[in-house]
Amino acid sequence: MKLQFTHIRLLVSNYQNSFLFYRDVLQLDVDWGNENSGYAEFSTGNIKLALFPKDLMTQVTASTEPPSSFPSQDKITLIFAVDDVDEVCQQLKDSYATIVTSPADRSDWGIRTAHFRDPDGNLIEIFSNLGIVT
Repeated sequence: MKLQFTHIRLLVSNYQNSFLFYRDVLQLDVDWGNENSGYAEFSTGNIKLALFPKDLMTQVTASTEPPSSFPSQDKITLIFAVDDVDEVCQQLKDSYATIVTSPADRSDWGIRTAHFRDPDGNLIEIFSNLGIVT
């Protein structure tokens, strides 16, 4: 059996707000769907980012119980490479995105990062390489 990873699907509480955020604020290209379709896919390179309402997924999985809790605050982080972390972070601030961490060099990682949240509270990291060779 060979599996091919194709999508990350965020199960969101407010589909329309999430769709508009990923389309208008993050400016991802829409491959399928719109703000009223109840399902959307965005092009992010090799992997699709999909949005789907939590309540509709519950109908499919027949589960109303949330998964057991973990010690970590977040269970997933979406990570996007950008050319200029500071510029993109400023655009996010101008769009009233919820900034979690301001741009900072992470020398141990060899990247510059910033973190923010989408309308449903999902953690997103943007990064650019620092060009450090170790």
